[in-house]
Amino acid sequence: MADMSEARPPGAATTPPARASRQARRAAAASLIGTTIEFYDFFIYGLAASLVFGSQFFPSFSPVAGTLAALSTFLVGFAARPIGAVVFGHFGDRIGRKRLLVISLLTAGGSTVVTGLLPTYSAIGVAAPVLLVLCRLVQGLGLGGEWGGAVLMAVEHAPPRRRIVFGALPQMGNPAGLVLATVVTLVCTTVLPVREFQSWGWRIPFLLSVTLIIAGVIVRSRLRESPAFDRVRESRQLVRFPLGVLVRRYPRALIAGTLAVTASPAIGLLVAVYLLPYGQRDLHLSTVTMLVLTGVFGVVFFFAIWISAGVSGRFGVRRVSVVGLVSVAIWAVPFFLLLDSRSLPAAVIAYAGVGVTVGAVNGPQATLLADLFPVRVRYSGASLTFQLSSVLGGAITPVVSTALLAATGSGLSIAVWVVAIAVISLVSVTCLHLGSGVDPIEEQGTELAQVA
Repeated sequence: MADMSEARPPGAATTPPARASRQARRAAAASLIGTTIEFYDFFIYGLAASLVFGSQFFPSFSPVAGTLAALSTFLVGFAARPIGAVVFGHFGDRIGRKRLLVISLLTAGGSTVVTGLLPTYSAIGVAAPVLLVLCRLVQGLGLGGEWGGAVLMAVEHAPPRRRIVFGALPQMGNPAGLVLATVVTLVCTTVLPVREFQSWGWRIPFLLSVTLIIAGVIVRSRLRESPAFDRVRESRQLVRFPLGVLVRRYPRALIAGTLAVTASPAIGLLVAVYLLPYGQRDLHLSTVTMLVLTGVFGVVFFFAIWISAGVSGRFGVRRVSVVGLVSVAIWAVPFFLLLDSRSLPAAVIAYAGVGVTVGAVNGPQATLLADLFPVRVRYSGASLTFQLSSVLGGAITPVVSTALLAATGSGLSIAVWVVAIAVISLVSVTCLHLGSGVDPIEEQGTELAQVA
């Protein structure tokens, strides 16, 4: 039998369990903080696209067309996210997770700050929306590499029996970033007169990202590399072209994994971004009301992920994912019936309910994707499946929803779309070979961690 010590990084044998536990908690906390910052940047752009960018960057359009044009710039970022997943995934599987996490944070965060400094159409004409699109593309590249790295640092540092819970922490950064972005936007729209907010106040949430970026870089720079990656590197099992290995050896995991998690970004972005102008324009609800409802969704979503992850550790990832997707499909019609009633208490129930259902799906999602691929190509595999699902679900849903609403005049037509996406993800989850990506070297590392 081969000597196990050959597959361990130098010094691993003498690492005290207490120190390893501290590193695991630090990695999990850094993953949560980092994804919160990244999704804050992401949702700030989405909220501004719904509320401001139409008038500031596309003033020659009608109000509806301007909003759609602004949302289109938001969707442009989705095209860059799979590219970011490939680029960051390649180097994350080649040189390690830690360095790429810092780079992704600076890439996405830097573009957010620059967006807050952009001149508008009235100042430089057509160059303004062009620069806006470029900033959104760069932000998409950074976010494309962020999620996979954050998830893997949490999962690969986690104690063997806590992988699902640790993997859920970066997932919780999604609603945490949404709530933070919503609160900042709500404060700005409440404190500032409408004209002042439209003129310059919208820049404040973007510029505040500077402080978050600095905090995130400090936290992440103190992390140690993933133990699982160190073991693969020491055993000389790194691959030169991770994407090629993925396409040749794991096509089923890529396709089924992508479809299995498509429902989550589709419903999440529908509620967090698209329904803002829908509520204002079609239901005649105020901006403040819609932002409060979005915040309710984000808070419930946050805690539902945590609960779902804990339940998954007991009943299994597949069972909880199935229950979550079924609940998404069931809640779609009641959600729009409650929202379209224009009653605030009914709308709160609607948003809280969708937060529970989407949270149930998200809890086990990170570990589900991570375990589809072996360590040597895991950054590329997990990132690419997640970002492709974001394109399929998150980018297409607002366009389809707009078309359905224009054709039928009823929000219930959008509910039919939500049900269809949930069913596609449900079927795909049942086709996954969960745990197939845990390879012998990782099992060996788990055994050594348990002994330690």
